[in-house]
Parts: sequence; structure tokens; C-alpha cells
Amino acid sequence: KAAKEHDIPEDLNKLLEDKVLETLSDLSYVKVSVVEMTCLNGADEEGIVSKSVSSHSDLIPGVYEGGLKIWECTFDLMDYLSEAEIQFVDKTVLDLGCGSGLLGIVALRGRAEKVHFQDYNSTVIDKITLPNAVANCINEGHGGDSKNSKPPSKRPKVAECLPDVLTKCRFFSGEWSAVTQLLLSSNKSFSKYDIILTSETIYNPDYYSALHDTLSQLLDTNGRVYLASKVHYFGVGGGIHLFEKFVEQRNVFRTSIVKTIDKGLQRCILEMAFK
Repeated sequence: KAAKEHDIPEDLNKLLEDKVLETLSDLSYVKVSVVEMTCLNGADEEGIVSKSVSSHSDLIPGVYEGGLKIWECTFDLMDYLSEAEIQFVDKTVLDLGCGSGLLGIVALRGRAEKVHFQDYNSTVIDKITLPNAVANCINEGHGGDSKNSKPPSKRPKVAECLPDVLTKCRFFSGEWSAVTQLLLSSNKSFSKYDIILTSETIYNPDYYSALHDTLSQLLDTNGRVYLASKVHYFGVGGGIHLFEKFVEQRNVFRTSIVKTIDKGLQRCILEMAFK
């Protein structure tokens, strides 16, 4: 799938006008069921919503890669970033396979210098990621002490102008190899990422080579990858130990499991750095 950069629309209110916001851990995100309804009414050029509904599947390889859903490992990784006090100040960050973009938004909140978002599907970027980033940037600075502040309104705030924090963001759709080429060959200045965040992207072993190439080409020499995954993905065959073995054979990165979550299906956080 070809790579494309998505511009932030000038009229931010238009981006949010048909959205309903939900909140979790002080972050706002658009209600996906409402987005799906508008997409079924013809607002989805890729047709991924109707294809997902008709096939009863959250994953259709090469067509739709699950970005409309917030998968549980996203919350695992958010928890880990907080517990481990991972510092984002002045860092360049990539939210790879971003879907909702919540991981990148956490980095923005942590005062990252730049945050880039990538998802396979352009519909996901336009209808989910961009609105989420905008909603959280507009909400920034309005809450005061979060313990005492009122819960955010389900109606998005009106944006007067582009918040400064949004100028740190860029948004991309397309497959990893194509987005990598777009970034590396762009005439816009590009510096490699200090931190790459990715969740539930190793479910399919067929994608390991493309993912590994992307990480090795886009991560800064001293950078870190934080990857959240289930230990095993039933039905598609991927999982943390299979991916670790793949990485070991390539001999480019060292890996360590920094957290294991035993509730329900076992899940892990994997840290990667160059050898």
C-alpha cells in the first residue's frame, strides 16, 4: 500500500464536528462505533469498515490491519511508560501502527519534540488518529489539577487556531516499507527516532521482515523500541517468542522483556536497542 502524508486540516472543528469523545486515563478518544456508522454511510474511501463488518473480522491482511480498534496491549504499554518513567522530553517519537494514536499522544503530553504517527489505513489516520490528536491538543491546558477538574465534555471543544503542540506532529498511512522510503527520501528535514512505540504489530510472522527493516532503518543509533504484544496470537501464529527468535537471527538488535502481564492472555512489553 502506497505511503501518504496526511495534512492537518485548517478547520480543526470540521475534523471533530461529527465525533463523540470518550475518555480514559485523562486522554480523549473518538467513539469508534460512531465513526463506523458514518463510514458505513459512505465516508470511508477505502471501504474498510464495510469489509470488516461483512467478513466479521478485525484483520483482513493487505486490506485492513485492525486500526479502528484499541487493542489491550496499547493500555499495557501506556501503563509501562508511566511505571518506568520513560522520558519523552525533547525526544523524536514514532507511534508505529498507531491506530488510535494514544501512545503518540502520551509522548506529546510528555513534551516530546516531534511525534509521528503511522497506520496502514488512510481511513484510520483521517477518522481516528488525527481527530484524537486534535482533541487532546485542544484539551491540553484546560483541565487544571486533573483530580479536581470536571470530566471532559463528550462534545469536542471548539478550536480557535492550530495549537502549537500539533505543529510537532506528522501523520502517515501506508505499509511500513513505503512510509520508511517516504521519510528517508523526503525533502523535509528528517532525523531518526529516539523512541519507537508499537503495540500488537507482531501477530503475523509474515510481517516480521518488514517490521524489522523499518525499525532498523528509522531508529536512532542510541534509540529504543518499546513493543507490546500478546505472548501468542492464536489463529495467526505470531507472538513474542517467535519475534524474539527472528530478531536474534538477524543479529541487529538486542531484546529484553521488561514486563510480563499475566491477567487473561499473557502479554509482554519488549524493549529493543541496537547491539
